[in-house]
Amino acid sequence: MAAVLVLRYGARGGRRALRECETLCSRRCLKTSHKLYSAVYDPNEKTFEKLLIANRGEIACRVIKTCKKMGIKTVAIHSDVDANAVHVKMADEAVCVGPAPTSKSYLNMDAIMEVIKKTRAQAVHPGYGFLSENKEFARRLAAEGVTFIGPDTHAIQAMGDKIESKLLAKNAKVNTIPGFDGVVKDADEAVRIAREIGYPVMIKASAGGGGKGMRIAWDDEETREGFRFSSQEAASSFGDDRLLIEKFIDNPRHIEIQVLADKHGNALWLNERECSIQRRNQKVVEEAPSTFLDSETRRAMGEQAVALAKAVKYSSAGTVEFLVDSSKNFYFLEMNTRLQVEHPVTECITGLDLVQEMIRVAKGYPLRHKQADIPINGWAVECRVYAEDPYKSFGLPSIGKLSQYQEPLHVPSVRVDSGIEQGSDISIYYDPMISKLITYGSNRAEALRRMEEALDNYVIRGVTHNISLLREVIIHPRFVQGDISTKFLPEVYPDGFKGHQLTDHERRELLATAASLYVAEQLRSQRFLGTPRIPIAKSKRSSWELSVHLGDGIYPVAVSKDGSSFSVEVDGMKLNVTSEWNLALPLLSVTIDGTQRTVQRLSRDASGKTSIQFLGTVYKLQVLTKAAAELSKYMPEKAAEDTSSILRSPMPGAVVAVSVKPGDMVSEGQEICVIEAMKMQNSMIAAKTGKVKAVHCKAGDTVGEGDLLVELE
Repeated sequence: MAAVLVLRYGARGGRRALRECETLCSRRCLKTSHKLYSAVYDPNEKTFEKLLIANRGEIACRVIKTCKKMGIKTVAIHSDVDANAVHVKMADEAVCVGPAPTSKSYLNMDAIMEVIKKTRAQAVHPGYGFLSENKEFARRLAAEGVTFIGPDTHAIQAMGDKIESKLLAKNAKVNTIPGFDGVVKDADEAVRIAREIGYPVMIKASAGGGGKGMRIAWDDEETREGFRFSSQEAASSFGDDRLLIEKFIDNPRHIEIQVLADKHGNALWLNERECSIQRRNQKVVEEAPSTFLDSETRRAMGEQAVALAKAVKYSSAGTVEFLVDSSKNFYFLEMNTRLQVEHPVTECITGLDLVQEMIRVAKGYPLRHKQADIPINGWAVECRVYAEDPYKSFGLPSIGKLSQYQEPLHVPSVRVDSGIEQGSDISIYYDPMISKLITYGSNRAEALRRMEEALDNYVIRGVTHNISLLREVIIHPRFVQGDISTKFLPEVYPDGFKGHQLTDHERRELLATAASLYVAEQLRSQRFLGTPRIPIAKSKRSSWELSVHLGDGIYPVAVSKDGSSFSVEVDGMKLNVTSEWNLALPLLSVTIDGTQRTVQRLSRDASGKTSIQFLGTVYKLQVLTKAAAELSKYMPEKAAEDTSSILRSPMPGAVVAVSVKPGDMVSEGQEICVIEAMKMQNSMIAAKTGKVKAVHCKAGDTVGEGDLLVELE
């Protein structure tokens, strides 16, 4: 094709011919490919020689991967605690910009500007979060002649300020949510405005996003509390404590449109992403496309998103977020002037590399595609894998070292965007995200099946994680049917997440697996280097009578061995359990009566206690011989701690404020102190009415999960 185009344009038009060839090939890839990526990288298209990534973790690694494909050298920045981070190892150069706190490192503009000068980086990609939507940072880069991979300062200011962006959206004839368009001065004014709008209302930071600085208020008291916490979080996360208030649309869907625009007036919408599964206003599961939108609504949302982008002369990748009600009415929420966390699902169904497109646009190249070229090829689902305890408010942060880590990349059509590896530390200083797990299929059912398999095959040891919650969400009948909203989690789990609830059949499968693992372990312990420990040992034992403790039940289990299989009798029913029984592997493929299950044995001890990850959830069991079970009845049990008179930290974090002192009387539900974890502030309250006996923390202290904070008499 290139030769034909060269003939058409002549020898002097050869480069133009190659560019058109690349464009046509790229469009063809978009229309025909069902791969995770089908982007075309032209080695002759010059962009930048060296690019600095002003970020960390998985997004820094993501940008570096595309830069390598484009032949661009990369510079990583890092804090002192991130010196051995994956993004530091991946980059061509890496420079420390300060200590762990973000204000002294990843938000330290002076230090970052110095690194840019030192390394002679020609461009900066900000990723998301940190300085990605900071107009002052973009201005300083422009003043130094360094290209900011993103929109210009005007668009950042206009869209980054939720108050100004809402006014611009109205002028661009974009549907908007009723609310107060000015800055809320104090808590009293917040209450007055909330009453005028009518409860419930959403209090949110004017700058930034990511669920930080956002609170829903249903009455005056919650408005005052929400104003205080939102302004503090906004100041901590974005350096801007301004707030706005708008009507809260109850039970909506959160659907966003990916836009892409260049410096030549061209703009596209790259279909939608469904982001309704959230906790604390932060997304947990995303997918593209949405099961809810029809082609007419999709087009209307896309056209309004493009109209808004053109109204501010936007040039780069950006996301216009909407709330959509049950009647498919949609309302502008905000525009994120950066690469979105969940961008991989869009890349999967369109074939575009959004980082590549951002770099091309920043260099001044026009878009290679027309709106008619943008397809919806297949279906993609993304799960955000966090170091969080999902049993606490759907996810409170966990810290620790990844003692074992194995991504499920052997599962077909799986993509993992991560910035960690085995041995990495998850600290209190940064977001607790471990990775973004993405699966792709020709349809939604296939993508979800692959996600279920990928979650089962994901090995994460050393920190608590949310895989059990993610797996339960994607197999829940409501989610499978597409019946979701931003209230999905509290509606489906009104009493909090409790893990997978086993059916009787699944319970028998788990008991049979645990018993088989116990017997396999016993048989292995009798051998040394493949031979019996005692050469004159009697004939092999072939049957075992066991007692398995699971939850509140104790179950008699009979096991007999037949080759590499076990016949296990539970509840009077026999199950055939087959596996290779390689107990050294982190993943164990077990076939139970023809059904394949991937399980993980996380721990075991000499008392027979074991933890097994089965169907995503970790179950604690105890497997004993029948004789040992009889004797265990005489063992004294440890008395449970009375927690009504003490307050322990439910998560690692920093103490922001302490509201009581010894001798104070407190009421049940009264705030005792505030803990900040990963930039989210959490109010700790008294479990009962009483007098404060002792306070074991002060503002500024760093506390770990379970640390004693306050005692009551």
